[in-house]
Amino acid sequence: MKSQTKLENYIDSHYIGRSNWLRAAVLGANDGILSVASIAVGVVSANAERETIILATLAGLVAGTLSMSSGEYVSVSSQTDIEQADIEREAEELRTMPELELQMLTQIYVERGLKEETAKQVAIELTEKDALAAHVRDELGITETSRANPIQAALSSAIAFLAGGILPFLVTLFFPIDGMEYWLYAIAILSLCLLGALSAKAGGAGVGKAVARIAIWGTIAMAVSAGVGYLFGVNI
Repeated sequence: MKSQTKLENYIDSHYIGRSNWLRAAVLGANDGILSVASIAVGVVSANAERETIILATLAGLVAGTLSMSSGEYVSVSSQTDIEQADIEREAEELRTMPELELQMLTQIYVERGLKEETAKQVAIELTEKDALAAHVRDELGITETSRANPIQAALSSAIAFLAGGILPFLVTLFFPIDGMEYWLYAIAILSLCLLGALSAKAGGAGVGKAVARIAIWGTIAMAVSAGVGYLFGVNI
């Protein structure tokens, strides 16, 4: 019993089970911070009034939240549809040509390093237990861990985008217009670095590389937005 509990704890210590929701959440929060902050920086650089800055930033926050949610739902649903179609095709092949499918499963295990006799025995036993599950996992590479959940991905992205985007929006509400672009940049970069560190920690990856990557690309995005806003402001 103790060894079973130990084994379960060891399996749970891996990070791959977090990949689906973590990817959606990090992408949403990153986009929320960067998109909304870039919009605000661009409008501030165009010498706009506070009302215009707030309106543009709020519009970006709302539109981005809805866009991230719907986009994530549609893309993940498409992935799920493809997976389901493959599973149904595999079930039909198991029904119409079971011997060929057994050979194919055996060959997969041989290629993974088992001797042919062992591979065949493993394939037979797994087929007897649940042929479709064996082929879905080992032939198609689809597992419960890797299968995407459209609703989970959509909600994660929407909530994360909103949580990230609210930070630069609050800057436009409460910080003075003079020098606001610098406050936006500082808070956005700090938020992005914190996000990079947290996501790396949650995924078991290196913190330094994640923080550096997100800070560099965030700086580039906001610098370009500020440049466009400045040019627009000069021309009006």
